Amino acid sequence: MPPPADIVKVAIEWPGAFPKLMEIDQVSNADSTNFYITEKAQMAQQLHERIQSSSMDMKLDALKDLANSSRDITFAQEFINLDGISLLTQMVESGTDFGDLLSFTLTAFVELMDHGIVSWDTFSVAFIKKIASYVCKAAMDTAVLQRSLAILESMVLNSQDLYQKVAQEITIGQLIPHLQGTDQDIQTYTIAVINALFLKAPEEKRQVQHTHTNPFEMAHILAQKQLRSIILSNVIRSNKPINDEMAHQLYVLQVLTFNLLEDRMMTKMDPQDQAQRDIIFELRRIAFDVECDSNNSGSIEKRKSMYTRDYKKLGFINHVNPAVDFTQIPPGMLALDNMLYFARHHQDAYIRIVLENSSREDKHECPFGRSSIELTKMLCEILKVGELPSENCHDFHPMFFTHDRSFEEFFCICIQLLNKTWKEMRATSEDFNKVMQVVKEQITRALTIKPNSLDQFKSRLQNLSYTEILKLRQSERMNQEDFQSRPILELREKIQPEIMELIKQQRLNRLCEGTCFRKISSRRRQDKFWYCRLSPNHKVLHYGDLEESPQGEVPHDSLQDKLPVADIKAVVTGKDCPHMKEKGALKQNKELLELAFSVLYESDEYLNFIAPDKHEYCVWTDGLNALLGKEMTSEFTRSDMDTLLNMEMKLRLLDLENIQIPEVPPPIPKEPSNYDFVYDCN
Repeated sequence: MPPPADIVKVAIEWPGAFPKLMEIDQVSNADSTNFYITEKAQMAQQLHERIQSSSMDMKLDALKDLANSSRDITFAQEFINLDGISLLTQMVESGTDFGDLLSFTLTAFVELMDHGIVSWDTFSVAFIKKIASYVCKAAMDTAVLQRSLAILESMVLNSQDLYQKVAQEITIGQLIPHLQGTDQDIQTYTIAVINALFLKAPEEKRQVQHTHTNPFEMAHILAQKQLRSIILSNVIRSNKPINDEMAHQLYVLQVLTFNLLEDRMMTKMDPQDQAQRDIIFELRRIAFDVECDSNNSGSIEKRKSMYTRDYKKLGFINHVNPAVDFTQIPPGMLALDNMLYFARHHQDAYIRIVLENSSREDKHECPFGRSSIELTKMLCEILKVGELPSENCHDFHPMFFTHDRSFEEFFCICIQLLNKTWKEMRATSEDFNKVMQVVKEQITRALTIKPNSLDQFKSRLQNLSYTEILKLRQSERMNQEDFQSRPILELREKIQPEIMELIKQQRLNRLCEGTCFRKISSRRRQDKFWYCRLSPNHKVLHYGDLEESPQGEVPHDSLQDKLPVADIKAVVTGKDCPHMKEKGALKQNKELLELAFSVLYESDEYLNFIAPDKHEYCVWTDGLNALLGKEMTSEFTRSDMDTLLNMEMKLRLLDLENIQIPEVPPPIPKEPSNYDFVYDCN
């Protein structure tokens, strides 16, 4: 907006006046900020006094106002400076408030703590016991229960000391009734608390078999309490659609459950351990029981020869001492566990696979032992066993909640698939890696449809035969075909600027539609949102906070703040963003770094973003770079360019199908002897 005419006139006639005017404007802004802080400080003082009122009605109104005002960080700082957090905790510990009074007290507490000003380690055992008691009560107000679960989750995630105290106050059995209700928010917070207890279990205690905080023992407790079946029937298979936050918590629980396998996956077999060697003897006994003689019959050499022969039939690499095969980590002892489970629980299929392959003489036998070891390693990679859960992922698979031993059952289905694919490919030992690649493709393609049960997964695999995989590959290859002749390359170069302009317009149109961004705190996941969109004339960014996630576009006039595009100096990403500089190198922060970007305006002001996903990140960074006249370099731009360019090329070359395009242009013909000819269009 241009300055008023009188200011311009003064600036021209009196050059020294303009800096003075700017200085006055800066002083005015500072006064405005000081006034705002003073106003919030007065409000904090008043509410601090009002929530201690003896009148229940006045106290309730004050707590309502406090719960709403605590979202503002300036107010929160002033209220905390008055020792407001201690006052709230004393009110909770006293146990005199119930219903709405308690609900708004806990809401205000959660909002104040969410700003990260006060450490979670400062709270007393009495406060923890009181919060835990609200969770353990059979009948409790929904709002109080939800806030109490949220507080417990934050305590566990933010303090190892509080984790120990919370773990002593609540049990899985006390949490399970909350999963059997119909309120999905309560169910979500309950699973979040269980996940937090899983996640913060001390690493050094994972090997201690009789420690209450040991995740393996916790897994045993969960199995006893039938947590999996309750989540399956009351959450996954309920009539209500699963929202994003619930999907995230189910994904986290799935990851943490599979991470319990990490210890076995990273444990080498000790060839001298008789108990471990007995498992291999058991595999041999189940497979060849009718062929085996008593262990005491015959000479030592004869028995050794017999064992070597049988271990070769079982498909081990080391026929003399198969224990050596399990010294590779990963998958370590986990592979042997899977093989034993398959042999005991799917005995007919196990015997059929072993005998079927051991009886072949055409070198097309599928080595069961080697296949099982490599397949276990592959499944661990697909399910990312040992990795921490991602902050923004919702990728849970319902079928893994349908069985107490879901990983082992998953292996049993996949080892039978591997044997089937081996026969379809008529593979030999030289083709082992090729078969494993095809099997991995079959498994990952089947998982993309998110089967509801292991039987559905098995049925999907039946339709993904080796022949079908070849067809899918051929189809995808045809869609990605790239011609390399010189005329085609020249045509591609000519079309490229048009396609880039099309992508640029699409990115700017998406910025005009706007995106809802989640405010993510390092302390806990929040349901706080803000919205940003570009004006239709591409000159202003409109943005502002929202109470909840919008269902559609948010109008410009409802977004309070504006940033002129002309004021934008640069766009920075990843570690260069000011809101990412304090993030550590932990796995859970890595994904946030990949989704973070900031807009620099004026001299040192930033507008900070964390995109909801990689696609939105690329759209916004591309769009902002396009506004600044810079090159769009995201991987989505490259992908869109390839897709659109290939489509355009195929459309333009459609009439040249089956016609050989020459490498060099044909020679220009000689001029005609005369130009006395005409083409009659009619």
